[in-house]
Amino acid sequence: MKENDFRSVWLLLAGFCAAAAVVLALCVTARSQMPDTVGRMLTAEETVQITARNSPMTEYVYLSPNADFPRGDAIRKVTVHHMAGDLALEDLGASFARRDRRASSNYAIDSSGRVALYVEEGNRAWSSNSLANDDQAVTIEVANDQVGGDWHVSDTAFETLIELCVDICRRNGIPELRYTGDETGTLTLHSMFYDETECPGPYLKSRMGELAGEVNRRLKSG
Repeated sequence: MKENDFRSVWLLLAGFCAAAAVVLALCVTARSQMPDTVGRMLTAEETVQITARNSPMTEYVYLSPNADFPRGDAIRKVTVHHMAGDLALEDLGASFARRDRRASSNYAIDSSGRVALYVEEGNRAWSSNSLANDDQAVTIEVANDQVGGDWHVSDTAFETLIELCVDICRRNGIPELRYTGDETGTLTLHSMFYDETECPGPYLKSRMGELAGEVNRRLKSG
């Protein structure tokens, strides 16, 4: 092998090793920031402490490892998703606990109106196929009481969605939710960032203006 060829190979290997070292360092850093409350059942005391930092509406907590700890921006938005099914909160939590799933949300609402927390508000959930959006948004999955069609959600779940949005806005200093139909608003949808999904489905999408209006009315009324 000629000297120049040897030098080229050496430089290539050195560059690869340097890149690998950077990736490893980033992984170690991210892992070191992951709380020890992630991915396991919590004690009653831990659940109380975590709920106190998030929505008091929370009834079930199972923290997903599929998140960034902490989020990289201030909370300015709410993003609505649907489950594409009528899942129990425990079942969705088990799904989000799988590292190979690489997905999560901050909250979920089941058809009976119960609220779960999977990623604390101070951390970024992996929800919307948009780093910029998820860094600024609290993301909420809503159960469907009809599978397929317009992906209907129950009246109870929709009312809870309104209440949860009001709570999120009040605690995070969001003065109002603006639904613009695109990503510039402070109320966004998964489908705005990923062309291959209809999430949160036609039913919820048709009620986003109503959702924003009712949230804003309650925020103004105190």
